[in-house]
Amino acid sequence: MASDRGQSDDYRGPLRRLFLGVLVICLFGLFLVWRIDSPRVERFRAQVVDRVLPSMDWAMAPVTGAVNILRDFQSYQRMYHKNQELRRELQQMKAWREAALQLEQENARLLDLNNVQLDPRLTYVTGVVMADSGSPFRQSVILNVGGRDGIMEGWAAMDGLGLVGRISGLGRNTARVILLTDTSSRVPVTIQPSGQRALVIGDNSPAPILDFIEDPDQVRPGDRVLSSGDGGVFPAGLMVGQVVADPGGRMRVRIAADYERLEFLRVLRRYDLERIETPGSLIAPETGAAPARALPQAAAEAGNG
Repeated sequence: MASDRGQSDDYRGPLRRLFLGVLVICLFGLFLVWRIDSPRVERFRAQVVDRVLPSMDWAMAPVTGAVNILRDFQSYQRMYHKNQELRRELQQMKAWREAALQLEQENARLLDLNNVQLDPRLTYVTGVVMADSGSPFRQSVILNVGGRDGIMEGWAAMDGLGLVGRISGLGRNTARVILLTDTSSRVPVTIQPSGQRALVIGDNSPAPILDFIEDPDQVRPGDRVLSSGDGGVFPAGLMVGQVVADPGGRMRVRIAADYERLEFLRVLRRYDLERIETPGSLIAPETGAAPARALPQAAAEAGNG
């Protein structure tokens, strides 16, 4: 057994070397044939390709499948990177969309301010609402304009729809606006079309009370309520709201200003506003008692002061 194994090993080595040498020679000859630039060799190569290549489809199928798989994988990889890029662009587009919506809303409010019809003699300063009072007992907002901008106490403030309130509290860079719904607010108004005069009295509710009406029988829900100018605080003709009736039958005013979206306010300049320096003339007139018809006006001045 050992001698047979030794003899097979002796034959296997030379045969392996011989086979390797013949293979190298064949490959070298094939290389030379494939590289020779001759018409006869070219025809020979064409004939070899015609005979060998069609019968080698079964051998090329795995190679073709592997190439297709590789191409599909590369295509999938490109699609994955493209999808990630589209996701990033979509996130950016969402951010731009939100910014565009905010700018659109801001622009709409500014356009509303520009569309408010005012007396040509009145000028204004536009301020941005920074904060509100946050108290159920005090209805006010703070603007980013103040004494450095020429703002004075008592000036009226409007949004794009109607009267919002008056300046009550002034700093160098900020001003506080007391809203019409605040309990300290008293605004003399005129009710159209009847022309009745009354007072809009804030009670911390969204619809302040309409009181001291000259002739309540001539007032109907839906009538327009405008500032009358009595008391010298608010200019006449500013839109306040519409008359509504509560479930108890009491007349109230639905405020025209949009208190839910106060972002910009227009402060109306009025330099002819009379300033009260001493309380004596407010408490007791210097000459006699005030006429009866002047009492509502005095009450309006006291409420707005």
